[in-house]
Amino acid sequence: MIENLIPILTSALYGAVLLVLTAFGLHRYFILYLYRKHRRSPMLPAGKFDRLPTVTVQLPIFNEIHVARRLLESVAKLDYPADRLEIQVLDDSTDETRALAADLTTELRAAGHDICHLHRENRIGYKAGALDAGLKAARGEFVLILDADFLPPPDLLQKTIHHFTDPGIGMIQTRWGHINRVYSLLTRIQSVFLDGHLLLEQTARSRSGRFFNFNGTGGLWRRTCIEAAGGWQHDTLTEDLDLSYRAQLEGWRFVFLPDVTTPAELPVEMNGFKSQQHRWTKGSIQTCKKLLPRIWRSPLPLPVKLEATIHLTTNFVYSLVVLLCFLLIPGHGNGPSLGLAGNLPFNIFVFCAVSVSAAVYYLFAQRELYPREWKLNLALLPLLLGVGIGLSLNNTRAVLEAMCNHQSEFTRTPKYGIRTGQHTWRRGRYLPIRSFVTLVECVFTTLFFYFFVESLWDGNYLSAPFLLLFVVGFGYVAVLSVAQMMPCIRRFQGPDILPEGAEPA
Repeated sequence: MIENLIPILTSALYGAVLLVLTAFGLHRYFILYLYRKHRRSPMLPAGKFDRLPTVTVQLPIFNEIHVARRLLESVAKLDYPADRLEIQVLDDSTDETRALAADLTTELRAAGHDICHLHRENRIGYKAGALDAGLKAARGEFVLILDADFLPPPDLLQKTIHHFTDPGIGMIQTRWGHINRVYSLLTRIQSVFLDGHLLLEQTARSRSGRFFNFNGTGGLWRRTCIEAAGGWQHDTLTEDLDLSYRAQLEGWRFVFLPDVTTPAELPVEMNGFKSQQHRWTKGSIQTCKKLLPRIWRSPLPLPVKLEATIHLTTNFVYSLVVLLCFLLIPGHGNGPSLGLAGNLPFNIFVFCAVSVSAAVYYLFAQRELYPREWKLNLALLPLLLGVGIGLSLNNTRAVLEAMCNHQSEFTRTPKYGIRTGQHTWRRGRYLPIRSFVTLVECVFTTLFFYFFVESLWDGNYLSAPFLLLFVVGFGYVAVLSVAQMMPCIRRFQGPDILPEGAEPA
């Protein structure tokens, strides 16, 4: 009896996992629909300030020896009245960055800038704690937040500040650009992922009246909005997402400006990228646990509640992908053969809903942003889909940690001041993350390669492309994770990046 029941339950679970993945895949089409419906809607300020208000620029940094000078010099070039622009260097550094930031602050103050260097002896609250401490000392009515790897264009404030003439606007988010988009295959893949989120999701949600989030940097806040929403809190790793939802629950409206771009540096090595993804995933699940019940108790319209739910639960997909991997193993990669899950039309429908929707989604964003070169990214699609799978183990770990209330520190993403292929991260002082997850990724690569070869041997050609995505995804992530931890390999990656102002040995 039990022997007959187990295959049935396995098949039912397999089918359920595919149906949930299908639902999230179909949601991408819905985002595309909202984007196309609202993309021509004008995003114009309600008026113009007769006298520009005071703005505080907050620069939270932690051990940013490679990019601190670049950041401060770019902020000093902002086109805004000097008597109404305050710059705060919120420095939690424990290395030479502290002295560098203090010296740069002194230089800029001597040049006439209103700038202060606020150093904390501890990292209580991490980035959220630094922002909160800075806000208490700030004199600005509005706050521009920039992470260390961002390069604001001089006209950033002039293009954004007037939207605050509407007293109901609490936050303005600009779209991230990518300084080093073409640096490597990895940065190209990341840029495609981010462009899909930053252009399509943010535009669709903001212009259709649904909740969307501050991206942590490259945006401006109304100070009273932050305070009315309860201020910066550090009980999640995504303080930006947390505050965004709390502010919108209080009735504040946000503006997303896709045509105003703030360039930033993408992580150039796999372990830094995985660390960033781990933090974002874990923080989003923490925020989901914290705020989703409050969202459903609120008087918000049902479409807003549903979209907020999908937004906050999307990262559970990674756990479903890992579960799918384990369900595929008994059937040697072909899945259970019973019931709906073993039906060929059903599997084709799932493939179109999940994989094809992702391909259409990301290619559409590329066509919108890069109309002359988007077709070049067609060749990236298999690897793009594979990397989404390859990250599933790393991000599932983050999901489980969040669900089990496992506390971890805010791990910064390494930045090396890289723009072109002439630069490398090879002797950066930030050691890559070492984790047992990389070992499991290697095991999964080997296992799915075996399944792939077996499917070809057995003539199961319909399963082979599907299994190949798992091989490529886990293999690419695993190989780069291992290679970039090995000095014998890293030494062939070009000239060193040195701390700003340092001389080669």
